Amino acid sequence: MAQRLRYAELAPDGIAAMRQLEHYLNSSTALPAVLLELVRLRASQVNGCDFCRHAHTGELRKHHEPDSRIDAVAHWRASDAFTPKERAALAWAETVTNVSVTQVPEADFVAVSEFFTGKNLADLTLAISSINAWNRLGVAFQAEWNPRPHTPAANDTPNEVSAVGDDGGKITEA
Repeated sequence: MAQRLRYAELAPDGIAAMRQLEHYLNSSTALPAVLLELVRLRASQVNGCDFCRHAHTGELRKHHEPDSRIDAVAHWRASDAFTPKERAALAWAETVTNVSVTQVPEADFVAVSEFFTGKNLADLTLAISSINAWNRLGVAFQAEWNPRPHTPAANDTPNEVSAVGDDGGKITEA
């Protein structure tokens, strides 16, 4: 299925702002990288974003997570592969991702607050909100996991080929 719209090229300032949030989450929070990738993967599964599922599966592999744990994310409630803190984060990811249905009940807030408070809970919720935004772009515009290079535009240098990167951004290869 071909990508519907090259949104990263059409709204570069918006994508840059989203990338700034990702940079903050990845470099300026106390949240472990694996935990962030687990919640990103779970939200992407819930939202049906193939692009983001592939991307975050790959990120978890870069962190040396075993395939058995990565595969267990889809059915984490029935798995013993996750710590209580990771389980709380995955549950929070689901309830926040499904906010239109769940309305994020008090019981869910109390449960996640056992492991995350203050800034850490705000950062976790920002990470979930951010992946949900990426998922909506990916699903709405059918982002391709292995995008095909586009035909260079008149303003591209002759040897450049552009594609959409794994977070929806433009990758330019010389």
